[in-house]
Amino acid sequence: MYLTPIEEAMLEGEAGEAVARAMGLLVALGEVFEAEGLIEVESAHVSGVSYKNLGEAGLEYLEEQAELGGRIRIRATLNPAGMDLRRWREMGVPNSFAEGQLRVIEAYRRMGVEATCTCTPYLIGHRPRAGSQVAWAESSAVAYVNSVLGARTNRETGPTALASAMTGRAPLYGYRLEEGRRPTILVDVRSRLTSRLDYGALGYLIGEVAGRSVPYIRGVRSASIEQLKALSAAIATSGGIALYHIEGLTPEAREMTPHIGGLERIVVREDSLEEVVERFHGELEDPVVCLGCPHCSLRELMEAARLLERLGGERLWAFTSRGVYEKAERLGIVEAIEGAGGRVYRDTCMVVAPLREMGWREVATDSFKAAHYLSSMGFEVRVAPLRELLGGEP
Repeated sequence: MYLTPIEEAMLEGEAGEAVARAMGLLVALGEVFEAEGLIEVESAHVSGVSYKNLGEAGLEYLEEQAELGGRIRIRATLNPAGMDLRRWREMGVPNSFAEGQLRVIEAYRRMGVEATCTCTPYLIGHRPRAGSQVAWAESSAVAYVNSVLGARTNRETGPTALASAMTGRAPLYGYRLEEGRRPTILVDVRSRLTSRLDYGALGYLIGEVAGRSVPYIRGVRSASIEQLKALSAAIATSGGIALYHIEGLTPEAREMTPHIGGLERIVVREDSLEEVVERFHGELEDPVVCLGCPHCSLRELMEAARLLERLGGERLWAFTSRGVYEKAERLGIVEAIEGAGGRVYRDTCMVVAPLREMGWREVATDSFKAAHYLSSMGFEVRVAPLRELLGGEP
């Protein structure tokens, strides 16, 4: 694999041991995927933040990197932690967990990573330009940044995204190449999509059928940021898809049209989407209603506030980023939700928080990503539109 003189120097330790280790990881990854070399990247988004997932071994790795002088060279934001960093006691998080989680955040801060603690960095100003090379982890964010924003990243892990942040480099293969971004399967949507839930169901179904393909989707007439966020999260969860194109909507779709001839075709009808919803439609006794996987936008929090004002919802927990929370707080949205009995938390979500230790057993949500992971963890789960989850008409 070809390395420039600067990259060779980093590998040989001239920029410190932490950078040398980071470069070694990237070179090894590039050799596995037969990359010709490395490419400069403009930003990173780092996963591997929740102490629930990292444990002591992951925490020790991060603290060692910080001790070795690891510092980032490009902008790097951080995925959700396992708790609201300020209101964790109110959430019911055990002290031992909180201690480990705060040490994780401190290690990242020492390395210069922004403690954004969100899976939707594109909602708080971290929006790479179309065509730019980045190194992002977090499956839903990867699908969104590749597909909706048109930037280029492979589906990085926490350690490889951090290594790219330290070196400003990533191996040149996969979705970073023109040929890697071409569609490999055609999806004809023959169902009317009106809600976030519809888009989530579509994504979940495509992911199941298409695996790790690059779908070219036809028949979707329009979509909001929130609907594309739901689609990206679901399509990445059920099948590991990191890039999709939607005819007439996403930035690279037009140039990909010549490549769809002769592709295998999937037809999605309304009954197929209904079947996906039914799979996560269990009858629950006393669930916590969760919103915000991926993290809520300002518009979603406004919708929740309006519904709570009319329907009530003492068991609603909404999760969002600090940036969105601050805007919602200024507009009185947080006060409206919490005044109606709900809760709005930052920095975390229902998937990476220690729910068992917090006494949870049942979760109702409008997120297929959350439903997928929570059901695999043994929780009883139901998926439905938020209005229905709060007791309104379906």
